[in-house]
Amino acid sequence: MAKYYSLRNLRFLVREVFQASEITKYPHFSHLDSETLEMVFDSAVQIADTIAYPAAEGMDKEQAEFANGSVTVHPAVEKYMKAMGESGLLGAAGSLEMGGSQLPVMSQTATGFVLTAANNSITMFTGLTAGSANLIASFGSQELKDTYLPNMYAGKWQGTMCLTEPQAGSSLHYITSSATPLADGSYKIKGHKIYISAGDHQFAENIVHLYLARIDGAPAGTKGISLFVVPKKRLENGQFVDNDVKTIGIFHKMGQKGTPAIHLETGSNGGTIGYLVGEPHKGLTYMFQMMNEARIGVGITGAAIASNVYYASLQYANERPQGQKLTIKGQDPNTPQTLIINHPDVKRMLLFQKSIVEGSISLIMQASKYADLAHVLEAGEEKEKYQLLLDFLTPVVKTYPTEAGQHSVSQGVQVFGGGGYCTDFGVERLYRDIRITTIYEGTTGIQSQALLGRNIVMKNGKAAMLYFQEVQNTIKEANTYDALKKYAQKLTEATQLVQKVTQHLISFAMKGETERFLSDATLYMEMFGTVAIAWQWLLQGIYAQQSLLKGGLTEDDTTFYESKIHTMKFFFAYELPKTSYLATRLLDDEVLTCESEKVAFV
Repeated sequence: MAKYYSLRNLRFLVREVFQASEITKYPHFSHLDSETLEMVFDSAVQIADTIAYPAAEGMDKEQAEFANGSVTVHPAVEKYMKAMGESGLLGAAGSLEMGGSQLPVMSQTATGFVLTAANNSITMFTGLTAGSANLIASFGSQELKDTYLPNMYAGKWQGTMCLTEPQAGSSLHYITSSATPLADGSYKIKGHKIYISAGDHQFAENIVHLYLARIDGAPAGTKGISLFVVPKKRLENGQFVDNDVKTIGIFHKMGQKGTPAIHLETGSNGGTIGYLVGEPHKGLTYMFQMMNEARIGVGITGAAIASNVYYASLQYANERPQGQKLTIKGQDPNTPQTLIINHPDVKRMLLFQKSIVEGSISLIMQASKYADLAHVLEAGEEKEKYQLLLDFLTPVVKTYPTEAGQHSVSQGVQVFGGGGYCTDFGVERLYRDIRITTIYEGTTGIQSQALLGRNIVMKNGKAAMLYFQEVQNTIKEANTYDALKKYAQKLTEATQLVQKVTQHLISFAMKGETERFLSDATLYMEMFGTVAIAWQWLLQGIYAQQSLLKGGLTEDDTTFYESKIHTMKFFFAYELPKTSYLATRLLDDEVLTCESEKVAFV
């Protein structure tokens, strides 16, 4: 079986950099210890190796289909859902009382990364089920929890999130799906939803839709949106009854073909019943829990797909002979060809991929640690600090691994040359798969506007100040190592440049020039994300340097830590300088895309 992730790198991040097992000292995770967490991870690896990875190619070729009113997906989905339920991984975030495993987010991130690297299409089924179950657990009534959570955590019932409508994509205030109150407290639901991933298939006994709709007479805009549980089949007197939830079409996609994207119609015969989650008109607030979880999940997906392609590229580069080394003078036709990994440009592409993959998963793990600390700490300043840091970084965690991940995968295709463009090697499939990640759960443009337009000024800038202090703490520690001082200085300068650009852009917001303020938010995100990854590389560099100085290492460990330092240097030398160009554009007074400027598309 081909390698598609690095166990050594994950253990470095989980055990050394972020010291995930320390979270078990808090009461909420007292049922766990390092051995238990290791067993959980081993379960994920087994499922990834034996079910998910072997089915990846088949799920692409035998894509989800809709015929005669039914949706069919690859047979591996049934085995995978069952295995995830039986292992407790599907209920990883759920409380023990509700039948979940109550695992730390750091543990969920590590297992999710492995499973997604194995087969990103199949993990959509469980990711959506877990997310919708977690939302019901957080805001649903006890009756809803009792009715839905056990079967969802067991992998028997599929969960979804239903937001997008034909006329309303990211602008959710335009949704028109309606909810009419009934005498028993339930609601009659009517509307259309599109692009509902895993919204129907033959291996789920029931589909549980988390559905946004407007109660009759609700206020306009997002303030009038409520959240409902809308099952495909509802229970009446212990029996399943058809709930008038119809799949009327399926979208055929560029990638992730094994996961169906459904066009859903509810209430066409007036028989769809929905059950309110929480209070009326607070649906979007509730849904943001699932959306933010999903955004981090999409970031994991970007990093995981890039990981799969990186290790495929690395293996190919070590096997494929082509040309002669540039150090050989002349072109003697009798000289054997060298492996392509010996060519400097191929090394550059591989180092680029490695720097993106390992930098991205480190940033995601950083956010996961913030999530765990925000959950376990008692109410107070420290709890607020970590929650703010998590909220602040979420758009970056979603965006950088997916945008940079695309470029990383593209370089992987390039390493394969002509073979990369063919289906025989699998990387073209992953090239198609990763493209959706910059669109899922809010496009790059939307996430960029959230970072600059909302998060930077969140709590009067408190969240941003906390973030920059975290970066400064890493710089301060790095400066205690002679070998890292150069890179600490580079990160200091880059951080100062980000702050300069930020203040420049905020000046437009203060003058009420919102369009100008946000016109290049995507470039700001690219700059900010690149510096954030440099921070993570310096952090990893600290722990690698500590181990090298400590000594007593095996040859393999020495190679691993030296590779960390070398890749850190690569990122600082090849990627971080790109922020200077971005700053030049962001500080330029000439604006070419705003409404006030003359634009001619011809």
